Amino acid sequence: MKALEARVGVRLLARTTRSVAPTEAGERLLATISPRFEEIEQALAVLGELRDKPAGTIRITAGEHAARAVLQPGLARLLPAYPEIRVEVIVDYGLVDIVAEGFDAGVRLGEQVAKDMIALRIGPDMRMAVVGSPAYFDNRPMPRTPQDLTEHNCINMRMPTYGGLYVWEFEKDGRELRVRVDGQLVFNTLRQRLDSARQGLGLAYLPEDVATPCIRSAELVRVLEDWCAPFSGYHLYYPSRRHSSPAFSLMVETLRYKGA
Repeated sequence: MKALEARVGVRLLARTTRSVAPTEAGERLLATISPRFEEIEQALAVLGELRDKPAGTIRITAGEHAARAVLQPGLARLLPAYPEIRVEVIVDYGLVDIVAEGFDAGVRLGEQVAKDMIALRIGPDMRMAVVGSPAYFDNRPMPRTPQDLTEHNCINMRMPTYGGLYVWEFEKDGRELRVRVDGQLVFNTLRQRLDSARQGLGLAYLPEDVATPCIRSAELVRVLEDWCAPFSGYHLYYPSRRHSSPAFSLMVETLRYKGA
């Protein structure tokens, strides 16, 4: 207060050994700034409410299938009830460093999540399906084992993280096989692989839920089903040191897999 008095050149407080009281100048200053203190208190109260109110932007990285099959249904349940929450989903097949890239969380298969991350299951077990069109099989025998795929025109997927082609994985009776297939087409999107298989351009290795509608409609024929065992589904992962905001916590609970 003495510094303020020195700055304005006016005594604001009358001081005695027993009391301190505002001078006339002090009273005038107090009357002027009191409403400002009330405004500051109100603003701080609003900020306190926001602290516990679900709001803000959440950035997530996910593969194409995870974004469509798991994130989209969950966000459709969450966002209409919380208009102040915003979610940005970046579709990327690479194993992104979510901390370095500024993401709040990522979605990947359980086996792909780094050990230093918190992983939350958000989807059921998955299966893959090897499919081709009836026209494709008109002049070709159906593969009976995964090794037979080396004699077929297979539609590949390029993996950005390692720069190579995705290796098709199979399991039967505890025996695991990884087959490097070859073919005329390579894509980095799910839809292109599905459409190319429907057009008879080769065999595709797709998530079962994506292929099932076309199998039921007889657009695609499934092969090697007994070699496509279930595996751990999608998990939401994020750093263990992440400060959990109300919006993030709410999204986590919305996405949490509750079982069939």
